[in-house]
Amino acid sequence: MATAVSNGGGKVCCKSGPGYATPLAAMSGPSEKLIYVTALYSGTGREKPDYLATVDVDPNSPTYSSVIHRLKMPYIGDELHHTGWNSCSSCHGDASADRRYLVVPGLISGRIYAIDTKTDPKAPSLYKVVEPEEIAEKTGLGFPHTSHCLASGDMLVSCLGDKEGNAKGNGFLLLDSDFNVKGRWEKPGHSPLFGYDFWYQPRHKTMISTSWGAPKAFSKGFDLQHVADGLYGSHLHVYDWPGGEMKQLIDLGESGLIPLEIRFLHDPSKDIGYVGSALSSNMIRFFKNSDDTWSHEVVISVKPLKVENWILPEMPGLITDFLISLDDKFIYFVNWLHGDIRQYNIEDPKNPVLAGQIWVGGLLQKGSPVKAVGEDGNTYQFNVPQIKGKPLRGGPQMIQLSLDGKRLYATNSLFSAWDRQFYPELMEKGAHIIQIDVDTEKGGLTINPNFFVDFGDEPDGPALAHEMRYPGGDCTSDIWI
Repeated sequence: MATAVSNGGGKVCCKSGPGYATPLAAMSGPSEKLIYVTALYSGTGREKPDYLATVDVDPNSPTYSSVIHRLKMPYIGDELHHTGWNSCSSCHGDASADRRYLVVPGLISGRIYAIDTKTDPKAPSLYKVVEPEEIAEKTGLGFPHTSHCLASGDMLVSCLGDKEGNAKGNGFLLLDSDFNVKGRWEKPGHSPLFGYDFWYQPRHKTMISTSWGAPKAFSKGFDLQHVADGLYGSHLHVYDWPGGEMKQLIDLGESGLIPLEIRFLHDPSKDIGYVGSALSSNMIRFFKNSDDTWSHEVVISVKPLKVENWILPEMPGLITDFLISLDDKFIYFVNWLHGDIRQYNIEDPKNPVLAGQIWVGGLLQKGSPVKAVGEDGNTYQFNVPQIKGKPLRGGPQMIQLSLDGKRLYATNSLFSAWDRQFYPELMEKGAHIIQIDVDTEKGGLTINPNFFVDFGDEPDGPALAHEMRYPGGDCTSDIWI
């Protein structure tokens, strides 16, 4: 790691701040004991505030595999979704930096909550609320989604539209270290076509962002016609980092419809990463060329399945989340509709090799009215195990990996309007978290039969659970410089 690296904000990193010096050092960090999970009632019909759930994941604890604290938000209707940190391993060199606040945007309300996890890690408290009116007035932005900490001490938040839900107003919100609105990050005239996720790789002076769709479209549920109408994206936006100028627009075409999550390899010297195209159900590798432009290629393709008793004759896998192990050895992704989680060895980044696969839900599990149709015309379904005597609902959605790469956690709620459309039982029975044991030597995935957190049993009624974070950072929150 460079001993003095500025990220454009004036503050220079030197040594011993939050997180870890390198991704490999993080793998030797302590095992997770707590997970913070966004849990919501928005869109379920229950007029209750969303909350941040603290889940005990320490197998030696008497409250293992249960929710031990709930921090309710002060408002109703936020649709808590993704979370990030005020400070992470990008500030490891800054002794004054402190991983204290979890950044929790309300995707629909437009609020951004700062949650203090340091005072009492088991019982986080609300520190500050950034109101949507202030964000809209100063930047024109709405629908905040992904947040990443910067080495400067600032925080960057992708916003998916203007306050009316038009994609044209989307861009990147810059907050200072105390959650004051500084303005937009990108240069005027350099906003993306659509917003969603982003990842930066400072040594290559590059940030790349992805494309979901117009909030006024996706917030109502998924309509295939909206794709044809141009209300969903298929582009990557390549920015100069930290300058904020878009230097390349990459059209992924039909092979890259609705590219959602994006990750560079964790090794900060690498100029390679992946993006998961949800609707096309492809994993796409992107890489830098010798002339500093970027190219892409499909490296994993999940074939759509012919089905009966469903809304369409073919069902895409719908890759809605993926992550990369901290040693850059494995990639994991979910097929939210098909119901499987996959593990691929990416030691040769151009040629991923399937190493593990497990069905933990989906629309095609045994007992479902929906069936897949094979080439021979016979129908089939997938065996999905029960955990602690309970059937698995919905499909695998957000995933999180332990620092050592040996435990994979999965929730099953995507977004309330889409949950209601594709998995209506989640509205009545709630979401859950499962844990999968990973073979990091040969590859392979097996369910932990002792871990099952059922959000159907919550005190205020069944809730939806989405993104998970460890107090000390993880492979989807931390970036190395």
